[in-house]
Amino acid sequence: MSENSTSNKVGVGAGAATAAGIGYAATGLSAPALTGGLAAVGSVVGGGMAAGLLVTAAAPIAVGLVVAKLFDVFSD
Repeated sequence: MSENSTSNKVGVGAGAATAAGIGYAATGLSAPALTGGLAAVGSVVGGGMAAGLLVTAAAPIAVGLVVAKLFDVFSD
C-alpha cells in the first residue's frame, strides 16, 4: 500500500513540476506571443488555439501519470 502511495506522490510531484515549468516559460510573454504559442501547439493535433490550450493543460497530467507508472515498474 505504501508503494502505491509513493508512486502517487512522485506522479503528483512530476505533474506539478511540469505545470510550474509551463508557467515559468509563459511569464513575461505578451498576449500575441501566448496565443501564437497555443495556436502552434494546437496545430500539431490538427486544431487551433483552443486545442493548444487543451494539450498544454493536459501535459502535466500526462507527465504525472507516466512518471507514476514508471516508478511502479522500476521500483521492484
